[in-house]
Amino acid sequence: MTSSYNLPPSPEMPILLRRIKFIFQPLKYLEDFAQTYGVSFSLSQKDGTNTVYFSHPEAMEQIFTADANSLEAGRGNRIIKFLVGDNSLILLDGDRHSRQRKLLAPPFHGDRMRAYGMTICEIAQQVSDEWQTGKPFNIRESMQEVTLSVILSAVFGLDEGKRLDELRFKISSLLDFVSSPLLSASLFFRFLQKDWGSWSPWGKVLHLRKQIDDLIYDLIEQRRAESNQNRQDILSLMMSARYEDGGEMSNEELRDELMTLLFAGHETTASALTWAFYWVDSLPEVREKLLNELNDLGDNPEPGLVAKLPYLTAVCQETLRIYPIVPSAFPRIAVNPIEIGGYNLPKGTWIIPSIYLAHHREEVYPQSKQFKPERFLERQFSPYEFFPFGGGNRRCIGLAFAMYEMKLVLATILSRYEVSRIDKRAVKPARRGLTVATPAGMKMVAKPVKKIAKTPVVV
Repeated sequence: MTSSYNLPPSPEMPILLRRIKFIFQPLKYLEDFAQTYGVSFSLSQKDGTNTVYFSHPEAMEQIFTADANSLEAGRGNRIIKFLVGDNSLILLDGDRHSRQRKLLAPPFHGDRMRAYGMTICEIAQQVSDEWQTGKPFNIRESMQEVTLSVILSAVFGLDEGKRLDELRFKISSLLDFVSSPLLSASLFFRFLQKDWGSWSPWGKVLHLRKQIDDLIYDLIEQRRAESNQNRQDILSLMMSARYEDGGEMSNEELRDELMTLLFAGHETTASALTWAFYWVDSLPEVREKLLNELNDLGDNPEPGLVAKLPYLTAVCQETLRIYPIVPSAFPRIAVNPIEIGGYNLPKGTWIIPSIYLAHHREEVYPQSKQFKPERFLERQFSPYEFFPFGGGNRRCIGLAFAMYEMKLVLATILSRYEVSRIDKRAVKPARRGLTVATPAGMKMVAKPVKKIAKTPVVV
């Protein structure tokens, strides 16, 4: 590494204007800079450091395969510390991060994950059965109800009771409030994070968080006192897991990881499902192909068979490609000078892997603005070309669960209902907290699917 540094080109725009554009036009912010300055660009910060965006596959490979000790990630995620706490996997680095990740990974893979299949299908069916034929409903709210119920059942082990109802209400209130335009701005402007009591916006956030914390700690204590050691919810599995030295997770660590799972697995999956219903409605040929594939499985297929359907999988992948819920992967901060994408970056540089820009590289995804699930059937993309869940040692620990849930919910609902928008005009992605989603008020109507009997083959 030479002592001279070279950075990608930097736009000449006042930091305040740049930040406002980032908040209110998150995708245009990326597109405009990339169109003007190319595949990589840098943004100067008030403290003298630089934030550098990358989207080329070779740069992604360098970032995602770099030695974990050369890039710090936890500090780059401090913006959500108020929600997930100090012990969240997202905020950890080094040995503590790898130790915690190793402990948390098993429940999200293999047979343990697949055990939740029927629960996911039943919840999707229960929520959609509440829709009244021809009566408009908010599709995003329905998907939030599904994903929150799945988390409360699979992760918390709650299926009924007062604690479930309280947690559902408090969590929905907190996440909706944090995702509102005012609170979205406060995430990026610290001077708005003032607690003037529970009547003030930030005070309300802290008040709701405290109430949720009380409910979670009560649940943890109750679970520790139980004699039933055969529970399969993720909280119970985390409580029974042991570090290499034989120690167990503290109540504070359990609380922070539960809040992380809520934050990372509820809003994001709900947004992805909402986009999927939007695209299926917008493109009748996609819906027809999906229904044909589902019909070939017959009535009440096993969740495992549904999850393996190639076209259904491709629809979910294309949904996450065209409008990734989080436009950029977790930022990395250079611990020492490092070379990425042909640029020599100084210590302290913030390195941003841009998921959105990588997913819209025309040489990788021709006609990238078009929704074409077939592209995922025609070729396999590398983890440096397609990475909606991030990459490297920071790839989302629950990605397999999220994809599994997304496929089962889509299949369950589409096999029972034809869901269509009232207003057929194209929608533009909007910021929702740290994510990008459909506009909050998008309404749809549903009507039962008419089952077409298969013509018997005459031999």
